[in-house]
Parts: sequence; structure tokens; C-alpha cells
Amino acid sequence: ICMKFGFVLPNRGPLSTREGLINLASQGESLGFDFMAVSDHVVVPRDISSTYPYTDSGEFPGGEFVGDCLEQLTTLAFIAGATSKAQLLTSVMVAPYRSALHAGKVLATVDALSKGRLLLGLGAGWMEEEFKALSLDTFTQRGAVTDEYIQLFKELWTKDNPVFQGEHYQLSESGFQPKPVQKPHPPIWIGGHTNPAIRRAAKYGDGWMPIGLRPPAILEPEELAEKIARLRRLTVQAGRPEDAVSLCFSTGVTFDDTPGATRRMMSGRAEQIAADLRQYQDLGIRNFILGFPGDSVAAVDEAMEQFSKQVMPLIPQ
Repeated sequence: ICMKFGFVLPNRGPLSTREGLINLASQGESLGFDFMAVSDHVVVPRDISSTYPYTDSGEFPGGEFVGDCLEQLTTLAFIAGATSKAQLLTSVMVAPYRSALHAGKVLATVDALSKGRLLLGLGAGWMEEEFKALSLDTFTQRGAVTDEYIQLFKELWTKDNPVFQGEHYQLSESGFQPKPVQKPHPPIWIGGHTNPAIRRAAKYGDGWMPIGLRPPAILEPEELAEKIARLRRLTVQAGRPEDAVSLCFSTGVTFDDTPGATRRMMSGRAEQIAADLRQYQDLGIRNFILGFPGDSVAAVDEAMEQFSKQVMPLIPQ
């Protein structure tokens, strides 16, 4: 078993400064984390009525940072220059936000300049207001658009004379260099826990990376096991080996020593968190994307160190 652990880098709020990002990225790499993740918003509208999939209320959190967001791919390129080993994950890149050819070029550039460290997490997006702010009219077709982007990226990254004829995007023979360092291309992990996301992962993905334990997206082990079984069935139906899609899981981790009758998963003492992670490991999860809460760089540093020294050794490799 080769387990990999990643952590989320903040690109909104007071920790998302040059100094904060370099500190957290360097700390995570030195502690043995395998990859670091950056989320994707280009602009955050002030008035959002779209339903956010990861809160009970459906409201998008972080309203105090309205409009405050470092661009995802630029941030990863910056982090690539400040690190040397950890992989760089888009978690997730909302595919339709950028023109397909330009996004394919930026991603290939990040992979080339980082010496093959890009992990491409992809999703179709959920915030209609952000689509409109970006002058995009593809919100209702965002799933189909995302599927075409994946196919186009693979064409750009693997063919000498890429050609693509889709409903939403067309490309005649065109030179495209440099190619990504990773062959045949950087791993493509599909985000989302809905049926369309699972179908996308089964057909096109190298990995599936749902966010869990954030109501209403609970995905406790029993529920996740059912979705994994569906993913495996659909992967075979797509003509691929049953285990072609690696399993990833994204969740927050909170250390808490206070005794209490109720404890939510991934919170509590190190041994409790490790026991929770082993339940997911038993389902075949091999990549964990972890969010460490903290209102200062020092607090996040401390949580990451605690996880690496107290939790990682309790997870079988």
C-alpha cells in the first residue's frame, strides 16, 4: 500500500500572502506531505444564490473575504518555484472558467517547470454567478464542456498534431509545445460526489476525489463504499480495468483533546483520527487531501506537524 497525504494551501484570507504560502508549502514538504492543493475561484460575486454543495445551509462560506482570492494556476506556479518535491494539485480547477487551449498550455507549463509535479483535479463548477461574471454562458452545459476539456487536454498533451472536433470546442492541427513532463500526461483526478461526477471519473479520470464529512456531502465509510462500487461498475462499462481510477478523499482534520460524548469523524486525538482514516483506507482510498484549520500560519504549521508525527505513523503503508 502506498498512502499519500496532501494538505490545502490557503488562497483566500489573511494566510494567503507570499510569506504565508512559502512558509506552509516549505513546512508541508519538509514534514513529508506528498502534495499540496489550491482551490479555484477567479472572482467571488457579492450576491450568491447558487447552492453551495458543502454546507447544510447551502451558503458559500468565507463571506468576509468577498472577492479576495489568489488565482489558482498562478499560485501553483509560484509554489512550484518555492518547492522541489511535493506534487501540486488543483483541487479542483473549474474547467469551463478558462479557455481550453490556454488552460492546457498553462497546465503543461506548470508541469514542465515543476519537473513533472502537477496533479490536475478537475470539476464542472457550481456557482452560476461566477460563470456570469466571467462572461460565460456555459453553466447549464458545464458537465459536457468539462468532458470536452478533458479530451482536448489529452489530445494537446500527447499528440504531435492535436486535432479535436467537439460540440463546444474545435481545434485543427496546431503545434503544442512543451508537452507535460509526465507521460502520457499529468494524472487527472475528477472532483465531486454526484452521479455525473462519478460517471466522468469512470470514463475519463485517473482518480476520483470527492469532498466528504461536510454536510450535506457526508460520505461516511458506508455511503462512500456504495459510491466506490458504482464507480467500479461504470469504469468497467466504459471499457477500462475495474481499478483504473485511483481513490482520493478530501476532508478537514481537527485536533481536539477535550472529552465529549459526541465526536465527529476526523476530529479528536491523533489515534482517533488515525482510526477514522484507516476506515477509509480499508475502502481503497490511497490519497487523502487534508484541510487544517487555523487563524494563523503558526497554528496551521502546528496542526500539520502534529498530523505528520502523530497520525501518519499509525497509518499502514
